[in-house]
Amino acid sequence: MCAIASISDNFSSPSPTSQVQVLNINWFRNKPDGDDEVSMTMNISADLQSLFTWNTKQVFVFLAAEYETPQNSLNQQVSLWDGIIPAKEHAKFYIHTTNKYRFVDQGSNLRGRDFNLTLHWHVMPKTGKMFADKIVMTGFYLPQSYR
Repeated sequence: MCAIASISDNFSSPSPTSQVQVLNINWFRNKPDGDDEVSMTMNISADLQSLFTWNTKQVFVFLAAEYETPQNSLNQQVSLWDGIIPAKEHAKFYIHTTNKYRFVDQGSNLRGRDFNLTLHWHVMPKTGKMFADKIVMTGFYLPQSYR
């Protein structure tokens, strides 16, 4: 029975959508230890209802800032916000928030930096293997100077 349940998930073709708006850079500073730190206000909206099937227990979702530096092609994946969606009824949401977790770079690499915001999700089934995917949203940047 568990094998049939797990196999049936392969026939679903989810089509989640998401959009993030950065409304404000609340502060952008270089801390005394030399690390850059950013606080942002954002609107996060998503429709993840298509991820839910009769075999879905819950969905873990998180928003990460991702950027490159000359030393690393993918330097950071900094988690800014996360949540657990327990049911399909809660999988379409709009959240106005500041980053829940600190956006910190170990060094002074954030001034003028382009970055992506990526919505990641992990579908946790009642039975079978976990499924993960993401939506990458490009075109975000940080100011040239600290505020």
